[in-house]
Amino acid sequence: MTSRPFLAVVQYDGAGFAGWQRQPDARTVQAEFEAVLERLMGRRMAATGAGRTDAGVHALGQGVSFTATARWDGQASDLRRALNALLPRDVWVERLAAMRAGFDARRSATARRYRYVVGTDDAAASPFRRPYEWALGRPLDLAALRVAAAALLGEHDFRGLAAAGAATAHYRCRVVLAEWAPRADVAEGGGVTFTIEADRFVHHMVRFLVGAIVDIALGRRPPTDFPRLLAATDNLAASPPAPPQGLYLVAVRYPPDLYAEA
Repeated sequence: MTSRPFLAVVQYDGAGFAGWQRQPDARTVQAEFEAVLERLMGRRMAATGAGRTDAGVHALGQGVSFTATARWDGQASDLRRALNALLPRDVWVERLAAMRAGFDARRSATARRYRYVVGTDDAAASPFRRPYEWALGRPLDLAALRVAAAALLGEHDFRGLAAAGAATAHYRCRVVLAEWAPRADVAEGGGVTFTIEADRFVHHMVRFLVGAIVDIALGRRPPTDFPRLLAATDNLAASPPAPPQGLYLVAVRYPPDLYAEA
């Protein structure tokens, strides 16, 4: 017998992982999480992530769904403590919630929010920053960044700004937030962040967007290129994607009625 599903909101440092999704010959977050579940439940248990983050990509709010054996019914706080006691140091369950039957972290999500961090100062090359941002080390025109981001709002086909051959039925995504802002966690002039929220994302979409927008802000390509990339039917004209270590899955949103009553 299994209990109702649980939602774990998970943080992890992606530097030591080959991404979220289980792989046969590489360390992944999913494999680590499922190994801990097996120890706690006494049998193999599947864990589903809301986003299949790539190698080097971090998470501040990855949604993970799983079911637990009946002994954990009504024991969400104890289960969270048990998970965190056994998970490796680069993975942490921020909170745990009991969910209604049928909940799935990926299919039940209504929106996901990502953040991309760019270091524009010389100190971005520090070993304490480089693994967690794009150490660009060059100033960016914030106004140009914001103009490009404004064009993202609404629904678009992101075929021209995503990985080719993605296993998806379509590339259409509805963007509700896209904004660049100065970083608040470093000295003035130390960098910028890009925050984007949409109903769905396709493979490498955020990294392709950041790569193209940064190229525009650096004057490597004209601003008129961006609408053309949004209308493109392939990614042949796209800029190289931004590196993975600057990307964070920040939050995943679910309908309130999927949360079980306390």
